[in-house]
Amino acid sequence: MLPILSSLTSETCSQRKLRYPPVSFLKQTNMLSIRSFMILFLSCIAVRMNLCFTGIPFSLRMLYINGHFEFEKVEFAARDFGNRYQYYPAAILHPSSVSDIAMTIKHIWKMGPGSELTVAARGHGHSLHGQAQAHRGVVINMESLQGPQMQVVHTRSFTYIDVSGGELWINILQESLKYGLTPKSWTDYLHLTVGGTLSNAGISGQAFRHGPQISNVHQLEVVTGKGDVVNCSKEQNSDLFYSVLGGLGQFGIITRAKILLEPAPTMVKWIRVLYFDFTTFTREQELLISGENTFDYIEGFVIINRTGLLNNWRSSFDPQDPVQASQFKSEGKILYCLELAKYFHHNKDNNNVDLEIKRLLSRLSYIPSTLFISEVTYVEFLDRVQVSAVKLQSKGLWEVPHPWLNLLIPKSKIKEFAEGVFGNILKETSNGPVLIYPVNKSKWDNRTSVVIPEEDIFYLVAFLTSAVPWSRGNDSLEYILTQNTRILDFCKTANLGAKQYLPHYTTRKEWQAHFGPMWETYVERKRAYDPLAILAPGQRIFKKAKPLS
Repeated sequence: MLPILSSLTSETCSQRKLRYPPVSFLKQTNMLSIRSFMILFLSCIAVRMNLCFTGIPFSLRMLYINGHFEFEKVEFAARDFGNRYQYYPAAILHPSSVSDIAMTIKHIWKMGPGSELTVAARGHGHSLHGQAQAHRGVVINMESLQGPQMQVVHTRSFTYIDVSGGELWINILQESLKYGLTPKSWTDYLHLTVGGTLSNAGISGQAFRHGPQISNVHQLEVVTGKGDVVNCSKEQNSDLFYSVLGGLGQFGIITRAKILLEPAPTMVKWIRVLYFDFTTFTREQELLISGENTFDYIEGFVIINRTGLLNNWRSSFDPQDPVQASQFKSEGKILYCLELAKYFHHNKDNNNVDLEIKRLLSRLSYIPSTLFISEVTYVEFLDRVQVSAVKLQSKGLWEVPHPWLNLLIPKSKIKEFAEGVFGNILKETSNGPVLIYPVNKSKWDNRTSVVIPEEDIFYLVAFLTSAVPWSRGNDSLEYILTQNTRILDFCKTANLGAKQYLPHYTTRKEWQAHFGPMWETYVERKRAYDPLAILAPGQRIFKKAKPLS
C-alpha cells in the first residue's frame, strides 16, 4: 500500500495535465459526439423511411418462422396467368407451416391501420387480373406450405381427403385414385391449388350434377385477417366457412381442406357432336342436365368462322361414320358443339355403357355426320387441358396475355345473349375457345360468398382468349379488350342479369352492383374476419386504410 501511495503523491504537475485534458478539448470532443449522434440519428430515420417506402418494416425481418421470407427476388409473385398486371411485393413468404402464415398476418394485424402492409395468398399463379398480387405487401407462396400428408378418411356417412390449401388438384386426383376414389367436382384445368379454386367456386362439366367444388367441401382450416387459425364447417364456425367459400380471399386464407370423395371410374367415353341451331343446342343441354340417368360431364362451345374443324378432331376422336363426316360442310355458319362424357369401368361396363350412350344420343337432334367418339382413361380426360398447355409452353405461347372473360347468364336470357354476341361482337374464335354450358342452381349453396343469377338454370359462358403480344389484328390485346368491353356493355344495356365469374372491377360502385343485395352481408363478413382489409388487396374490393366501421 505505502509504495503505491508514495508514487501517487510524487506525480508531477505535467503528468496531471496529461490525465485531465483542458476545458477547450472537452468542448471540442462534445461537439464531435453531438455531430456523430446527429448523423447516426438521421441515418436511422433515412433507413426507417426507406424500409417504409419499400414496405419492409424491420420487424418483419425479425419474425421467427419455420419457413423464410424472400426480400430480393420477388419477380415471380408479380406475374400471373393473365400476364397483364405486375405489382411487386415487398416480400414473399415461403411458409413451411400454418403457424408461419398466422404469425405473419397477426404481426401485420398488430401493426394496426398505420401500416400499409397487405397480404395475398398465391397458389399456382393462375389469376387473370393480379388478384393474387400485393403491391409493396407480402405474398404468401402457398405451394411452399408443408404439413400432414394427404390422407383419405372414411366415416360412417362419407369419405373425404384431407389436403393442404396449397396442394394441386392433379396431385389430389392421383392420391385418391390409389384408393379407387375421386373428388366429385372439378375445374377444367387441374394444375391449380385447392385454396385458389375454393376461393372462387370451381366449375366444370360436372357442376350440373355435383355443384361447384365449393359445394363438395366437408371442413376447412382458415387463417383470418387477424391471424387466427380457425377450423370451420357447416356445423362449426359456419359463418366463416360459408364466407371463405367463393369469398375471393377476402375473409381468410384456406390452409387446409377436407374434400368429399366418391368411387372413381377407370375409363371415359368422350363424345362431341355439332349443331347449327342455337335453340336446339341449348334445349338439349338443358334436357341432359335435368335427367337422373344422363352423361357424367356436359359442356359445350361455340365455333365461329373456323374451317377444318373436324379434321383437327381426328387426332383425338374417331368419327362414328367416316364417310358422312368427310362430306360435312359448315357453309360458313356458326356451329355449336356439345361435349359429353360417360364414365365406366374397363372390362366391366363396356357393353352397358355403349348401350346407354346410344340411348341418350337417340334423344338428341345433332347433325348425324358430326358424331365423334374417343375412349380415354379417367386421368387423361380430366387432365386433358394440360396436353394443350405443354404444347403452348414449348412454343413460348403460354406466357402471353390472357384477357379472359367469364360470365354467368340466366337461362331466360341466353338466346338474347347469343344473338347479340355470337357473330356480331364476336367475329371468330380462332384465338381461344368459347365455352357455354348450363348448370343447376339447386346444386349451389346460397350461403357462400359467390354471386350467381337468380334463375334455377344459368349458363357459364367463358371467352378464353389469348392475345399475341406483337399483333395489331383481331388477336391483339387491345382488340380483345375492346371486344370484352362491348360484350359487357351489351349485357348491361340489354339488362340480361349477367354476373361475372372470377370477377374483376376497379371501383367500389362496380363491386356493389356486382354483389347487389348481398353487398351488406359481404361488408359485414369483412368487418368480422378482416377488419383492417389486410387480405387479398389485388381483388380491389376494399382498401386498407382504417378499421371498417
